[in-house]
Amino acid sequence: MHSLASGLAFVLLIAAASRPLPAQQAEAPARTIGTLIVAHGGGPEWNAGVDSVAAQVRLEGPVAVSFLMGPGAAKARFQDMVSELVRRGASEVVVVPMLVSSHSGHFEQIRWLAGETDTLDAEMQHHLHMSGIERSTAGVPIRLARAIDDAPDVADVLADRARALAKDPRKQALFLVGHGPNSAEDYAAWMHNLRPIAERVKQLAGFRSVLVGLVRDDASKSVRTEAVDHVRELIRMQRELTGRDVVVVPVLVASGRVSRETIPADLKGLPVIYSGETLLPHPGMARWIETRVHDMARRDVAGTTN
Repeated sequence: MHSLASGLAFVLLIAAASRPLPAQQAEAPARTIGTLIVAHGGGPEWNAGVDSVAAQVRLEGPVAVSFLMGPGAAKARFQDMVSELVRRGASEVVVVPMLVSSHSGHFEQIRWLAGETDTLDAEMQHHLHMSGIERSTAGVPIRLARAIDDAPDVADVLADRARALAKDPRKQALFLVGHGPNSAEDYAAWMHNLRPIAERVKQLAGFRSVLVGLVRDDASKSVRTEAVDHVRELIRMQRELTGRDVVVVPVLVASGRVSRETIPADLKGLPVIYSGETLLPHPGMARWIETRVHDMARRDVAGTTN
């Protein structure tokens, strides 16, 4: 009798071991995150800066670049680059907007492309259609990261740019100048993010004073004139404070008309030190991209454990 019971227990044990594991215990399929860097786009030199930094990104999954405007837009369309990432093994895609702020019409374009909103301004929609840019039909999850906003990695890049121009930062002032949005609401959001960057740059580079301002190049003439006058006034105040020429560094993604023509014209006649070097192609921008993707992956893990 004892032998029969032992044999029955053995059979039941084998049967239990051979049953499929519950869904929650089954091994999760391997994830491969593809990274799609989406930038505004410009001329060949502008786009080359984005491509250069993309080539420096070190992530486990594939990386691709897409542009919203300019000659590169039709050649590297959003939907085509998502499909390319899938072809290279991506099971999901994280979109990283190479934009200064998450508060802009171009960020809304990317939100629409990523499927985060079904509403898009008619003009912004028209710009996409001009280059044949559409949403992806590749059938993989697409998630959107933040733009630069208040990223510490970008503050590190700006600190490097500033140190390269300064002789004695402890006795000098630094002014960070950006392009800026049209609306007052977006202007407030940009400045809310840029002030922490300015504070971090001050800590890293040791300048006596660090201020930030926006020339609002796309705003109406009266708004833009007031913005430029405000920037000039702040720089004069910094000059009076330190008695030295003020180092000026642009908060711009890549070199183009604004860095080479607009800002120099806006600063004409002021005691400044300005080279026009932008965020790209500094290798620190590759670290920023990596951080954005890692943050999205960590958010996923946190979501599955709650």
